[in-house]
Amino acid sequence: MNRTRRQAVLAFAIWVGALMSAQLGAGPALAEPEPQRIVVAGGDLTEIVFALGAGDRVVGVDSTSTWPAAATEREQIGYVRRLSPEGILSLSPDLVIAAHDAGPDIALEQLEAAGVKIAQAPQAETAEAIERKIAFVGEALGLGEKASVLAEDFSSSLSTVKDKVAKLDGTPRVLFILSVRNGAPLIGGAGTTADEMIALAGGVNAGGEVDGYKPMNQEAIIAAAPDIVLMMAQHAERIGGLESVMTRPEIALTPAGQEGNGVVMDGMLLLGFGPRTPDAIAELARALHPESAAAAGL
Repeated sequence: MNRTRRQAVLAFAIWVGALMSAQLGAGPALAEPEPQRIVVAGGDLTEIVFALGAGDRVVGVDSTSTWPAAATEREQIGYVRRLSPEGILSLSPDLVIAAHDAGPDIALEQLEAAGVKIAQAPQAETAEAIERKIAFVGEALGLGEKASVLAEDFSSSLSTVKDKVAKLDGTPRVLFILSVRNGAPLIGGAGTTADEMIALAGGVNAGGEVDGYKPMNQEAIIAAAPDIVLMMAQHAERIGGLESVMTRPEIALTPAGQEGNGVVMDGMLLLGFGPRTPDAIAELARALHPESAAAAGL
């Protein structure tokens, strides 16, 4: 931590300490209680907390926490990567459960300096790794046994849907478009959650020759020849809807554009990698394989 950051964290901690002393007064040290006022930064983690039956202990969530519906009734703390320590502290949390990429770092450091416990989740880039996230949340909440049951149910559901996907016919080429920036589609390449979901649903990533989320020019998109364009519903709406994307010149010249094959899904369901991922795989598989999905039991 550099000097400026250390100074900022120390000053923030002193301010919070003075404020709490003025409001509460000094008192004897007490044993640390189980967390009862929880703030969650990460939609996938929120889903796990509620799935474990601890939703009534959640006092605040970030803007990616859109499911279950009850989560949207909690106080908002902003976007997971642009957290404000003052806003979170106003909720008097005794635990913040944060995604692996939550931030900025100085916000988390200031929260810790103010005495708030931070539990930061492991990164999960594969569906199987979701079980680790479930175990992590269970441990943070003191609900290890419930987490074990949830993880077992998740593993069983994932195995079942993968067996069904294996029965599907064909492997359509799918181009995931995250957004359009500076006139060029930003696509999901190899190593992304979009790439993983396409494969799990029985497709081939038409943008798999690039790594990460990168812009793709017209020539490359035409050469990729996707059969289907996939987008998150929320992002599609921001750029005029799926129809506006499908009529772009570079998309219109692909098999997807010529056949009008576009799919939109809820973003957190599609890419959240939470407990609902088996459901997301099944939904995407049905969209990619409309002719053989029913026969495969999807």
